[in-house]
Amino acid sequence: MYCRPSCRQRDYEARRRAEEVGLGEHELVVTRVELEGVRDRLYVLQCATEDVERDLAAPCDDPEELERTLSWLLEAAKQAVS
Repeated sequence: MYCRPSCRQRDYEARRRAEEVGLGEHELVVTRVELEGVRDRLYVLQCATEDVERDLAAPCDDPEELERTLSWLLEAAKQAVS
């Protein structure tokens, strides 16, 4: 099921091209720049997660600091999925 005929056509073309270059059903070709971008966003998310874990483990008298840390985690998560 496709949202538009053009999407159906692109899928057909992608499947044909995959057959031509010998890609299997579960293989994908991405550019190095795209892959590095994903890795960078995941690294930022990992660092934000570690910071939040560390901050939550220690007593916190400054709710604004905790809010800043959680905001950073939320922003990193949004970037990772965009």
